[in-house]
Amino acid sequence: MEDLEGENKRVVVIGGGVAGSLVAKTLQNFAHVVLIDSKEYFEITWASLRSMVEPSFAERSVINHAEYLPNTHVIVSTAIDITDNEVLTAQGCITAYDYLVVATGHKDTGALTKTEKLREYQAEHARIKSANSILIVGGGPTGVELAGEIAVDFPEKRVTLVHRGSRLLEFVGHRASRKALYWLTSRKVEVILGQSVDITTASDGVYLTSGGETITADCHFKCTGKPMGSSWLKETILENSLDSHGRLMVDANLRVKGHKNVFGIGDITDVPETKQGYLAERHALVVAKNLKLLIMGGQESGMAIYRPAPPMAIVSLGRRDAVAQIFCITISGRIPGMVKSKDLFVGKTRKQLGLKSNLG
Repeated sequence: MEDLEGENKRVVVIGGGVAGSLVAKTLQNFAHVVLIDSKEYFEITWASLRSMVEPSFAERSVINHAEYLPNTHVIVSTAIDITDNEVLTAQGCITAYDYLVVATGHKDTGALTKTEKLREYQAEHARIKSANSILIVGGGPTGVELAGEIAVDFPEKRVTLVHRGSRLLEFVGHRASRKALYWLTSRKVEVILGQSVDITTASDGVYLTSGGETITADCHFKCTGKPMGSSWLKETILENSLDSHGRLMVDANLRVKGHKNVFGIGDITDVPETKQGYLAERHALVVAKNLKLLIMGGQESGMAIYRPAPPMAIVSLGRRDAVAQIFCITISGRIPGMVKSKDLFVGKTRKQLGLKSNLG
């Protein structure tokens, strides 16, 4: 431990995603850290679509918490209540805290163990490999990247992407949207905009769009947004700290408004910026810095301030291409692809957690 005073303080982190895992990693040798997560592993989520077409890729991107948190107590359970000084889990475990970090992001009802997660990717890969035609619902970054992965690895498949919006990637500028559309259509992906699909009414592989079009597909993938993982907070002491959208309201130091010793990080917060993994990592590092200061008895006036990031995004298009928007500049092709698409930042993220970039 770096300091005896820090060792006696207990920091509880709820949520083992991008932000929560990094906070726990950064503080584990400074304070007594407890991570509460519904699953036993951390997943580099922006690599998940590659794992669907190449299941072995998940061996590096799905990481058991124990691998990078040797000095953290990990509780595999779902948090269901928060009091002024304790967290209660679904299994009845009560954990006291001096400082609390809430990082539950979006709801994830998937596999609980790494083995189960790897099997899921094997099953998804089998679905793609055995299908002649594939429907993708949703034209945000997830839908676009999945369509790109399939188009490159399985060019013989007939891929149809349906998006309710008027353009793809609506969180970035029109030029980036057009470049992504051109890239997909040039690789024979059929893109239908301004329509939705009710997948629950599909019959024998026939799907009907809101515009009355009929799509035949052997399988489908729903790539629309996941619900925010904050509904459970309505029954806790943080109920009045949620905005109308269910996001945790935080101040410039990323403390939950109304609570001196509770922080919120990642997608669950009301920070006015695009919800992206690299920004969740920035949240985590700011909070870790502030917690070290507070644990050491430093003045609140010395706490680090988080400044919302300007719009920036890199959307992978297969294994070598990408479209990037940096401020008002849009770049597409191999240059942004070299930055992200080959390894999808997996090696970089593993190193950040203190692990080798590659296995073995």
